[in-house]
Amino acid sequence: MVSRVHTPGMSKSLSCFGYPLSIFFILVNEFCERFSYYGMRAILVLYFRNFIGWDDNLSTAIYHTFVALCYLTPILGALIADSWLGKFKTIISLSIVYTIGQAVISVSSIHDLTDHNHDGTPDSISVHVVLSMIGLVLIALGTGGIKPCVSAFGGDQFEEGQEKRRNRFFSIFYLAINAGSLLSTIITPILRVQQCGIHSQQACYPLAFGVPAALMAVSLIVFIAGSGMYKKFQPQGNIMAKVVKCIGFAVKNRFRHRSKEFPKREHWLDWAKERYDERLISQIKMVTRVMFLYIPLPMFWALFDQQGSRWTLQATTMTGRFGAIEIQPDQMQTVNAILIVIMVPIVDAVAYPLIAKCGLNFTSLKKMTVGMFLASMAFVAAGIVQVEIDKTLPVFPQGNQVQIQVLNIGNSSMTVYFPEETVTIDQWSQTDDFLTIEIDRLRSINISSPGSSVTEVSHEFEQGHRHTLLVWAPSGYRVVKDGLNKKPEKGENGIRFVNTLMGTMSVEMSGKVYENIASRDATEYQFFPSGTKSFTINSTEIAQECPRDFQSSNLDFGSAYTYVVRREGNGCLEVKHFEDIPPNTVSMALQIPQYFLLTCGEVVFSITGLEFSYSQAPSNMKSVLQAGWLLTVAFGNIIVLIVAGAGQISKQWAEYILFAALLLVVCVIFAIMAQFYTYVNPAEIEAQFDEDEKKKKAGESNLYSNLEPVSQTKM
Repeated sequence: MVSRVHTPGMSKSLSCFGYPLSIFFILVNEFCERFSYYGMRAILVLYFRNFIGWDDNLSTAIYHTFVALCYLTPILGALIADSWLGKFKTIISLSIVYTIGQAVISVSSIHDLTDHNHDGTPDSISVHVVLSMIGLVLIALGTGGIKPCVSAFGGDQFEEGQEKRRNRFFSIFYLAINAGSLLSTIITPILRVQQCGIHSQQACYPLAFGVPAALMAVSLIVFIAGSGMYKKFQPQGNIMAKVVKCIGFAVKNRFRHRSKEFPKREHWLDWAKERYDERLISQIKMVTRVMFLYIPLPMFWALFDQQGSRWTLQATTMTGRFGAIEIQPDQMQTVNAILIVIMVPIVDAVAYPLIAKCGLNFTSLKKMTVGMFLASMAFVAAGIVQVEIDKTLPVFPQGNQVQIQVLNIGNSSMTVYFPEETVTIDQWSQTDDFLTIEIDRLRSINISSPGSSVTEVSHEFEQGHRHTLLVWAPSGYRVVKDGLNKKPEKGENGIRFVNTLMGTMSVEMSGKVYENIASRDATEYQFFPSGTKSFTINSTEIAQECPRDFQSSNLDFGSAYTYVVRREGNGCLEVKHFEDIPPNTVSMALQIPQYFLLTCGEVVFSITGLEFSYSQAPSNMKSVLQAGWLLTVAFGNIIVLIVAGAGQISKQWAEYILFAALLLVVCVIFAIMAQFYTYVNPAEIEAQFDEDEKKKKAGESNLYSNLEPVSQTKM
């Protein structure tokens, strides 16, 4: 039911089921904004790689830099809100910047913008790069700037005595974030794979970026629509400058009076009392105590954010078939959002009340400690899954090794003599596996067939790589470097073609073209998602009545195949495929326990952290403390970049266990720090200062009224 609530000193405000009606505008705003952000982010790496043309390393580096920037800019938004515009105007202003940024990156992805010759490829990729970077900077400024303001602004809508409803608001707020994230990570990849364009049809990045841009505009409109219902507080000057100056003066003053003749003070900030009032010093004490607790927190985010990188890469070495359902590796991230939507109401309405009934004092900091422990256990689970995956992975050449497989594309059996092994291969067949040989032992390789002389293979094999030896006669051979030293990324499947015709041929498979394949030569691998693919072979040697269209085998996840094209007895073509890398066999379902543990950790850590940061902050520093909380996410991303850049751990399971151990140590440190933290009620402390100031003013007024008549009498 909707009712009007009158609060002394405030205008009448609408409420719904005991909650301020204004928060529903804030929740819808947050849902649309998170849809916009995560929808854009879901396809960003693919846009860098497939549209801009950057390699995986550069795409990943730019992506993580952008994410880190999104979590560094909240401090700027907090300063603007608390010192200049206030939360409401800051959200409006930076949301406009945000919307412009989303529109710019959408425009940057239009290939027809610079595709003057209409060949489907931009003629000036630098224009698209510049527009993309401008768009991303504006988005980082917008999304980062409003992050600390929106949650704090929502908390501002509640009155004193509504702490329980305010705490529940933060849970619902987090639910809105993950609902937007879940829908966007499902919808925008679907939009991306659509074909669109004016002169040529390409992957529809403009639509995939355009929908998030439209949702950001909706977010802005909805927030403005609730303007008349919001409880707004005016900014109280450049509070951050005051804080910095006060801390600087306290440190300087303490240094000046470091001799024993000056008595110690209760707190190091008390050394600022000579210049700054006690209210400001007390407020800074509250903020610094909480900021000190933030020091260990980036380690949690260092693990949490790896579900979008390391865990996704782990999924590429697994199979995504769940019965009739097929999941792509990058879609496993939606498990986190789905579990959040399920877990938040359960934890908030069931778990916490049960814990309270048991008489346990489950404080905010205890919840955060449990969250860190659960995240650590999630990485232990990931390490166990990785061990199982490693058992199924093919062996690739290391250091000074080479690997060679033989593919016989001739019409008679062939014998190949390696230094320590001899293999015989029937016609139109290949060896069962790659033969691994130390490069210094690879003195010679010889080929022969029944009734023919022996031919020595003359080739400089490249160490650390796989090679295929194509043979069709004792004197007819070709060595092809495979170019695959690991499982295909993102769960895709590598396909290459071998041409046994006398002339050249071309193949088109699912929009990708293998051009001018020479006789008795192999192409490079190109990569395709799972499923059956259609392909067309074009050659002057194909008779008019012969079919040119063929179907691939049903591709799974992470495999590689060689398709050999040959002529049948009737003159038409036949395609035979050989397996180079077997498909993944470990199910992605094994990742669900680690996602469950991480999500449980996130629910009790992140939601609690938002509420704790708000509840322990003075009224004029709530956005600053929210920004400090978000800053821990940025430093967590930086930790991942440093560890990934170092890359000294060869075994992935060992890296998972290392991260788990680091977070476990940090968890213990945080638990000890939490034992020494004293919870405060900033509103009560500030009310006490207000009361003291009133008494002081009243006392001065009484003193003045008593002295005034005396003065007149004397006159």
